[in-house]
Formats: sequence, C-alpha cells, structure tokens
Amino acid sequence: MTDLKKKDEDAIASTPFGREMRKFFPFDNDYVHLNHASWGALPTAILDVQRQYQDATERRLDPFIRYELPTLIVAARRALATLLHAPLNSTVMVQNATTGFSVVLRNLTWEAGDTIFYFSTIYGGCEKSIQFTAETTPATAHRIPLAYPLSDAALVAQLHSAITSTRAQGLRPRLAVFDTVSSMPGVRMPFESLTALCRAEGVLSFVDGAHGAGHLPLDLAQLDPDFFVSNAHKWLMVPRPCAVLYVREALQPLVRSSVPTSHGFRPRVLPPGGRVRGSPMPVDERETAFVANFAFVGTLDTSPYVCVPAAVEWRRRLRWEGKTGEEAVVGYGMWLARAAGKRVAEMWGTEVLSNAGSEGQEGRDTLGECCMSNVRLPLDVASMAEKWNRGDVDATGAKLVIWMGKTGLEHGTFVQTYFYVGALWWRMSAQIYLELKDFEWGANVIKEMCDRAVKGEWMGSGRSKL
Repeated sequence: MTDLKKKDEDAIASTPFGREMRKFFPFDNDYVHLNHASWGALPTAILDVQRQYQDATERRLDPFIRYELPTLIVAARRALATLLHAPLNSTVMVQNATTGFSVVLRNLTWEAGDTIFYFSTIYGGCEKSIQFTAETTPATAHRIPLAYPLSDAALVAQLHSAITSTRAQGLRPRLAVFDTVSSMPGVRMPFESLTALCRAEGVLSFVDGAHGAGHLPLDLAQLDPDFFVSNAHKWLMVPRPCAVLYVREALQPLVRSSVPTSHGFRPRVLPPGGRVRGSPMPVDERETAFVANFAFVGTLDTSPYVCVPAAVEWRRRLRWEGKTGEEAVVGYGMWLARAAGKRVAEMWGTEVLSNAGSEGQEGRDTLGECCMSNVRLPLDVASMAEKWNRGDVDATGAKLVIWMGKTGLEHGTFVQTYFYVGALWWRMSAQIYLELKDFEWGANVIKEMCDRAVKGEWMGSGRSKL
C-alpha cells in the first residue's frame, strides 16, 4: 500500500542534482525554496506515502490506530536508530526537537545550585525552555556568550571555563546544551569535543541535533551523549512534525514522563485502591518503561513518523559523484554550501562567516563543514540606524530581518537573514534541488532589497522611529 513506486527508482538515480531534481518535489513553478533549514522539503513521493497512511487511518480507524500503527512506529524508530547508530530501545519518537528538549528538562529533578550551561547561539525555543526551568525550579541558567569567528578549541575552552568557575562558586554543573549545527548562525559546532568534555567533567550532555539527521553523518554509539534529539522533518525529508529523542539507557529511569504525560506513565505513589489506571491502547509487555511512555501520547497525527522508512529509502536511490544515498545528499549539500557562500561573498564584496583564520584552526573552516553557509550582507546597519534616527542598532537589525523576509516574497522566494555581531547575514541552505545559479539569483534579490533599504523603504510610510 505504501511502497515507493519502483518505476521511479531509475529516474531518481539518473537525475543530476540541482534544478532538475525539482521535478520530484511539489514546489510551485514560480517559487524558489532557499530556506530548507527552517522547514525542510518533501519529495512528492513521500507526500503521497503520508496521504496513503492518512487515508488508511480514516478507512478503518480503530484497527489501524490500535493494531497497525504501533508496528509502523517501531519500524520508524528502527530506521532512525540504524541511521544514527543508536540502540533501538534508546530512541523514541517526538514531534520536534524542542519537544524532546522539554521532555528532558521537565523530567530531571533540579536542586539548589544545579546549573544549566548553554551558548548564546542556542535555538530561541530551547533558551526559553531553560529560562522557564530556571524560573520554576531551583536550577540556575548559565549563558555563555559566543561571538564567531572562533576556533573550535576556544569554543570548548569557554564551556570548560564556565564549568570550572561554577564549581569554584560552590554550584553544581549539571547539564550542558549545545548543537550539532546551530540555527542562526547556521554553523557546525564541535559537538564531539563538547560531549567528551562533559563526560570528563561529570556533566550531563544534551546534543541538540535539530539540524542533524540527514545533514551530518552521525554515530551516537561513538559520540556517546547522555541525551540527543534530531528533527527528521528538516534534512531527512520526512513530513512535519517528526523528531527522534535518544536517552542513554542508564539515564532512562530519570525520564519518567513524555510531554504531555502519556498513558504509559508509571506513578510512584499508587492512587486509593492500589491500582494504576491502564492504557486504552494495546500494551506491548516487551517494551521498556521508557519506550512505553512514548508509545501513545494522546491523539496525534503520527503519519509523519511512519514515513521515515520511505524517506530513507527514497534517499537511498540518489546518486552524485560516485556516491549514493546519504553520502551523496550530504556530500552535495556541503559542496554546494561552500561554493555558494564563496560566490555570493564575491558578488557582494563581503565575507563568509568562517573560522579558518582563527588561531589553532590551521586554515580549516570547521564552521562551514555542514550544508549551510552564512554571508554578510552589503548593508551597514549601524549607519542606517544613525541615518534614519532609529536608535537601537539591534532593534534596527531585527526590523530589517522582518522586512527582508516579507519583501523576498515579491520575488517568489524567502531569504532567511539574521542580525548577528553587528551585521546582517544570509543563512544559505544547500539541498539537492538547488544549484549555484539559484544562490546567485538570490544574491541579486537581496542586493536589490539592500538598495531599497538604504532608501528607507523598510521603515514603512510615515514613521521615523521604532
């Protein structure tokens, strides 16, 4: 019922990466998707698979939801566990990376002096989750400012210094949170070294791999984090929302509840009568308490989850430069991101965000070892703030980001810009349906918007102050 069409296998394998691959995606002909990192993008074949599962649900609701769906979700978990080189019983499905992070924060028992470390480049939703935890529990949040370019060694040293200083104050370093690839700026972090540091210091590690599965080669058995989460709906081309949460087996007793709490929760204190309310769903007695907690988290559209095996299979058919499957997709994405970043910087006369020149890097740009590139816009935000009497430079930058996002729609695209270390940057997402010409075109679109911004168009009519 949900098998991919075998007849398309040769067509997929023989199609060169770039614009020709667009025929396998449901994009409008007049729209160029330059922002894969935010939402991902679905091949039409995977969208068809999802609709088949949704239709199957509606045709026979109870039989499908109660008896067929659990088996399909196990298959999805197995596909992700295989991709990530993780034990099956250490992985469960959640809706998105932020949900997975909230699960861990909510389940850990926090005591006075417990400290949560995170870098200033953390995803906004995760930072607010930490702030909420600090407001509602005895835990303390420790924010580490991060201003690129910076060498990997210097970045790791910042976390080590924070841990050391916290202990010197009589506090307990409890959890450190960091990305595989951060959102904005879209750069690779030295998550392997950060994880190793946490292990050596006795600090729990949470690796936010929102930009992980389908983006980087990942081996959790080798990485050995305490907690890890990755979206599947971004770079793995699975329908939204879909993510996988990994918890080290020894720590699973700490994660007693899903978010929201599911029928699989096992209370420590029995209610009057001494019996725990059972689940309305069939229970697989072979499952661990951790896995059972996430088996049925209320009524959700879990059709994205069960599309994971089809997405992995679809990507397996892809070919590029003698590479196949994940190696081809990731290889092309990294190559294109670097080539596009270099070309756009040349067109604008600006720079790519790179740490190649940082001490200790020996010319190697590890920030750019991913499928994203970041190029500074040819726009002086500080001068514009002064010229237009807008006051706060940061607020001016934020205003420009919003205006550029909306204005890009006039050209049939969306460009993800952001304000960082005093400048505006374009976060460029490379994917198999894009090629260098698309980013050259996008660069011209942004340059035109920069020219319009200099004339004050971003301010709106009749306003001179924020």
